[in-house]
Amino acid sequence: MTLLHTAIISPFLLAILIPFLYKYFRRIHTGWFVLILPIVLFVYFLGFIGETVQSTVNWIPSLGINFTAYVDGLGLLFALLITGIGALVVLYSIYYLSKEKEKLNHFYVYLLLFMGAMLGVVLSDNVIVLYTFWEFTSLSSFLLIGYWYDREKSIYGALKSMMITVFGGLSMLGGFVLLYLMTGTFSIREMIEAVPNVINDQLFVPALVLVLLGAFTKSAQFPFYVWLPDAMEAPTPVSAYLHSATMVKAGIYLVARFSPVFAMTAEWFWLVSIFGLITLFWGSLNAVKQTDLKAILAFSTVSQLGLIMSLLGVGAAALHYDSLDDHFYTIATVAAIFHLINHATFKGSLFMVAGIVDHETGTRDIRKLGGLMSFMPITFTIAVIGSFSMAGLPPFNGFLSKEMFFTGMINVTKMDIFNMETWGLLFPVIAWVASIFTFLYSMVLVFKTFTGPYQPEKLAKKPHEAPLGMLISPIILGSLVVIFGFFPNLLSYSLIEPAVESIMPSLLPEGKKFEVEISFWHGFTPELYMTIGVIVLGAIGYVTLGKWRKIYDLFPGKLTINRFYDASLVGMERYSNKLTRFYMTGFIRDYLAYIFVFLIGITEATMAIKGGFSFTLDGTANIGIYEGVLALSMVLGTITILFSKSRLTAIIALGSVGYSLALFFVLFRAPDLALTQLVIETVSVALFLLCFYFLPELKKKEKKLKFRLVNFIISFGVGLIVTLVAISANSSRVRETISSYFIENSYTEAGGKNMVNVILVDFRGFDTLFEITVLGIAALGIYGMVKLRMAKGEEG
Repeated sequence: MTLLHTAIISPFLLAILIPFLYKYFRRIHTGWFVLILPIVLFVYFLGFIGETVQSTVNWIPSLGINFTAYVDGLGLLFALLITGIGALVVLYSIYYLSKEKEKLNHFYVYLLLFMGAMLGVVLSDNVIVLYTFWEFTSLSSFLLIGYWYDREKSIYGALKSMMITVFGGLSMLGGFVLLYLMTGTFSIREMIEAVPNVINDQLFVPALVLVLLGAFTKSAQFPFYVWLPDAMEAPTPVSAYLHSATMVKAGIYLVARFSPVFAMTAEWFWLVSIFGLITLFWGSLNAVKQTDLKAILAFSTVSQLGLIMSLLGVGAAALHYDSLDDHFYTIATVAAIFHLINHATFKGSLFMVAGIVDHETGTRDIRKLGGLMSFMPITFTIAVIGSFSMAGLPPFNGFLSKEMFFTGMINVTKMDIFNMETWGLLFPVIAWVASIFTFLYSMVLVFKTFTGPYQPEKLAKKPHEAPLGMLISPIILGSLVVIFGFFPNLLSYSLIEPAVESIMPSLLPEGKKFEVEISFWHGFTPELYMTIGVIVLGAIGYVTLGKWRKIYDLFPGKLTINRFYDASLVGMERYSNKLTRFYMTGFIRDYLAYIFVFLIGITEATMAIKGGFSFTLDGTANIGIYEGVLALSMVLGTITILFSKSRLTAIIALGSVGYSLALFFVLFRAPDLALTQLVIETVSVALFLLCFYFLPELKKKEKKLKFRLVNFIISFGVGLIVTLVAISANSSRVRETISSYFIENSYTEAGGKNMVNVILVDFRGFDTLFEITVLGIAALGIYGMVKLRMAKGEEG
């Protein structure tokens, strides 16, 4: 295993050690041991800047499934976010979570699983390996969200996130399978190379939709966003990590990574762009009405994810042009990558601010907060920086990426593809209106918390500034907001350019690179006027918030997506119970009837559709008098079982059927099988006699058999279908029978002339071994039951 693979799985390895560290070093906060790993990984991944590295470890090479770690610009960017923000979150959690009150061993195991899973997602080239890590993110986030498992809301949020994201993950897996069927490979890079040959395949669009379902559910796009606000029940360090650098960014990564595969289609452009814009608008609209700090931040994350998603959708249009026209169409993709980084910095700091406010005041309800600026000046400063950046105000980094966002949306109106000359106008309009609400919830977040009247009677604690250890992480993130705002090109050449190259490889002539140059001033442009309009209307909206906020009451509460989700779960549970009670009757006869009916229907339908029935006597042996007599005896024995009035008679008749079958083996010169059948039949008859000895005699009512038409139809159908399958299998062989292989190789390969023995011992030796093992286990179980002697009245 290479060093790169070790780096990816190192969080899993450390997670194994956490319980021991927690047990033997109780005086030391477990977070200090965990903190070392993300710092080391962050430094390690910094060494990959400017490089593209690939390393493969064989996993299932026969199926083309190998653990291929691939580090390019896009994967490296996400790896640095995962480890860098991860280190700051772990540091913050050391001061946020008490080692006396919390089960830190659980928390850090879950967090490390989450970190390792995310690294696996963004650094895997093989889609099956990517999917494996993808579901690990769902599992670990479920554990983190439900960390406080004694709270009903935590369990509800964890289950909700699990159900929605796992549904998306399974859909994504279906898309990967379709891509494999079209391209013949599980490698993402090889899929990209094969796209020109499969883009017109009938499976291409279904694969596109299924992959997007995975991305939309994970990145909380409309209408799947409903799990994200409920995920706020997790501890604040988890929320900060989940929203800024992991989980929700996995869907963004998936769309960016598969843009070279799907972006040549109009379906990709419209689905990604439109759903992104709807999510942006809906998330920002709902964020304004929230009263909980983390709820505001949750909906703000939904809106910001929609913004990035829409940019990736619009940026896909660049793949439809042979010429970049001086990067006219790639601005949206550059903006998406830049805002991805910016969002990680300001959203991480804001979640930590929300955690500090909750930690030091005992509440996150903005109706109870206010006037905290004088008590918590450092926290207030960080909140202003993060909120203003999120609102897109200068001189912070969010202003730069928001301007580029407006540029990308304006450029859409100038495209001459996908009927954008008519519909394209909606893009900048929706983006601008949503940005006004973004400004509004950003101002609500900071000013409703830190300014206004101080309300000590509504607070559980007397507010004061957080300890330095809890402030270090948000201060670092807030500083990055300012630094990236004043010096954005620190990231342009090292991270943004390589990431854009990874998303749009087909646009680049050999030996050329994208050139990204980000600056504050571009003159008096439409983007600047849009920003001024956002500030003016947003400020008016904030000042008059109390007068128009009642419009939210006009939305019907029964028509929300959350209500639909809850009703769906209740409905599924209720009707599944009714359905289960309908067919789970407790009678084995009914269960056999279900099985046989489905067997008849599926087999006959398949044979009819595929034309599977055929009948020929070629190559069949003549039926002699002995075969006829034995067949007749088996039929008579079976009929005797049905109409016998004594259990003993039924058992003897059943034995005669088995012994007749053994005689068939003798006639067909298979003494081994005949001996086996005789032994088994003898044991079976003996066991039946042993069991039936303890049963009472048959009553007169039981001796009278009633004719059951349904049972007769099912029995006749099963017999008929088995007969048809046997005749068809013998009459329509498309390949040479396998018996010839055994005839030719039994002696030369296995050194035995008795072909049956050779098959049992050599060619299918494992089958025989496992059969013997099963029989041995059954024998031990029977012996144990026979030897068991319980005292009178003793319960087993």
